[in-house]
Amino acid sequence: MFLEIFIIFMSAILLWDYLYKKRCNDILHDMPGPRTLPIFGNALMYRGQNQEEIINFIKKNSREYGPLYRVWVLNQLAIFSCDPKDYEVILSSPQYITKNNLYDLLYNWLGTGLLMSNGKKWHSRRKIITPTFHFKILEEFVEIFDQQTGVMMKNLLNKADGKTPINIYPVLCLAALDIIAETAMGVKINAQQNPKFPYVQAVKITTDIISERFVKVWNRIDWIFRLTAPQQYKLLNENIKLMHEFTERIIMERRETLEENLRKKGSSESLNQTDELGQKKRMALLDVLLQSTIDGVALTNDDIREEVDTFMFEGHDTTTSGISAALCLISRHPEVQQKVFDEVRSVFGDDKERSVTIRDLNELKYLECVIKESMRLYPPVPLIGRYLDEDIEIRGKRLPAGCNFTIGFFVTLRDPNYFKDPDTFKPERFMTENIHEIHPYAYVPFSAGPRNCIGQKFALLEMKCTISKMLRHFEILPLGPEVRPVLNLVLRSASGFHIGLKPRTY
Repeated sequence: MFLEIFIIFMSAILLWDYLYKKRCNDILHDMPGPRTLPIFGNALMYRGQNQEEIINFIKKNSREYGPLYRVWVLNQLAIFSCDPKDYEVILSSPQYITKNNLYDLLYNWLGTGLLMSNGKKWHSRRKIITPTFHFKILEEFVEIFDQQTGVMMKNLLNKADGKTPINIYPVLCLAALDIIAETAMGVKINAQQNPKFPYVQAVKITTDIISERFVKVWNRIDWIFRLTAPQQYKLLNENIKLMHEFTERIIMERRETLEENLRKKGSSESLNQTDELGQKKRMALLDVLLQSTIDGVALTNDDIREEVDTFMFEGHDTTTSGISAALCLISRHPEVQQKVFDEVRSVFGDDKERSVTIRDLNELKYLECVIKESMRLYPPVPLIGRYLDEDIEIRGKRLPAGCNFTIGFFVTLRDPNYFKDPDTFKPERFMTENIHEIHPYAYVPFSAGPRNCIGQKFALLEMKCTISKMLRHFEILPLGPEVRPVLNLVLRSASGFHIGLKPRTY
């Protein structure tokens, strides 16, 4: 009897799986991809993969199946592309702005803030937040970049013996957290002096757990994750709760201050225009959100928390990854380091302590090429995804609604069809006279189109500030192991990002 019930049950499951996938499979009958199994699809291919191996796994699939192929992960269809012509169709369209299902792993932490929202909510939030990156506000943010990277220089001085390899990633991560906390929330968390500060620890734990779930495809499903990794599940939720409580407390305090100021002034002047010494205070993202309305209705504390949490997430790990890779590459290419240093010295002179301005950073043209080339070799965001809620056509191929479309930047950026000598570090390829040789959608590290990264100017200025400050204070040496890229929420290295430092003498 039991055997009969089991056979009927399995037959029903197999029939459901066949019917559920039939339309997509009919449409994609001629699209290359690995052979699928009933129910499992291609999920078993991911068995035993870790965050380092998954990059080579995706590259191998691209070589074997071509620039556009499909896989089934359980009952979820994923179409992977590494062709810039496909990127242009998806990224340039205002229709295809829904993030794919993998972003759901971030939902409990970020809610439906700017990264995760769609439709009217996304458009209205984008409109509110865009003024935060106006030139005048960025000018004030550069002061914060300068101050916090100054703290980092002092902390690094006692490690700069010219002999000891330093994994620069965790050092930069703390500085980036200090920067984004002050620019997004208007508060100093002093992560560089206090790396065990609970919020700092919570960010690290949360990103590590979510990254591991991304690679272990079974654990992308919440109920399976809860059953198979109960301790991790509990730890994840505890740390998300801690971050939410911290952000909510800051929002409440800033809102109370705003309301008190409005009562005193009787008008809607900006929050904290001046401090007790009469000096102008900086506008943080939080201040903009507190004073914003949508259709005349103020944002709730939950609305604001989503956006602040999103900026805390997006604004520290990505820049840390980008700066770390750039410093490693600079250390291993002395001729590039000399050119960057000469440029930095021509802008700042020999005064290591001179404050940085936005005008200074805009003059560092060669350094910008170096940063762009390092992001080509080691893109901080190695892939992005969209969800197709309607059938579309790409290069004469019909793609069905209901699939995840994944854009594999890190494959394209080392494709010899788009970049000559793709594994060679050549900043000159991004000079004005050479940039026309690059397909406009082959190099989009900040994405492109209507859903491009709203903070790309912020990120580039922070990267320029940090790298130029490092070169003003230190000679960067090629010490320690080479970079071994791993697919995390952002690109990291299994071996760390190691360099050596020697105090700079002019």
